[in-house]
Amino acid sequence: MKEQASEGVAQFLTALGIDLKAADMENTPQRVAGLYEELFAGMNKSSADIWGDIFPTDYKGLVAVTSIPFYSVCEHHLMPFFGTADIVYQPKDGRVAGLSKLSDLVNLFARRPQLQERMTREIATALENDLEAEGVMVRIKATHLCMLIKGELQQGTAVVTMECRGVLSRTGQLREEALTILGGSTDVQTTQL
Repeated sequence: MKEQASEGVAQFLTALGIDLKAADMENTPQRVAGLYEELFAGMNKSSADIWGDIFPTDYKGLVAVTSIPFYSVCEHHLMPFFGTADIVYQPKDGRVAGLSKLSDLVNLFARRPQLQERMTREIATALENDLEAEGVMVRIKATHLCMLIKGELQQGTAVVTMECRGVLSRTGQLREEALTILGGSTDVQTTQL
């Protein structure tokens, strides 16, 4: 498949009027195909496969991992978008995953042609279904190069998406605690996607 992708990249560049030999880009199609193979490594993989052991605990509070870095590719222009993901969840019956698995979860969904809104929803759904979490809050803050390069957004502009499920979608003490963990105040209003 990588050879077919390389040929497609070569045809694409040639169709744009780029002479690959004259521009010293003869190996560029192979490099681009290899890069995108890595960038899309999350395709056809299930979140259920990443968790490993689920640990029982007597802990009753929220679990949060914040500022998880990710890099993804916008499916509209095949340009990168990147940023951080914050995850807060309320375990059910003391079922918690290894903390590094939350980073693995983010990267699984980032490694495919993606929309930030969908990625936010997919992460929340995986936590809700795979861990049977009683509540989930996922926030993604990202910079989209397609928008910056086209000049439609100013430098430093970020796109923020948030998905709240279960006990963290309803107004109350747990939601306020989760928002505080994310750096917000208790009077912040958010809308469930």
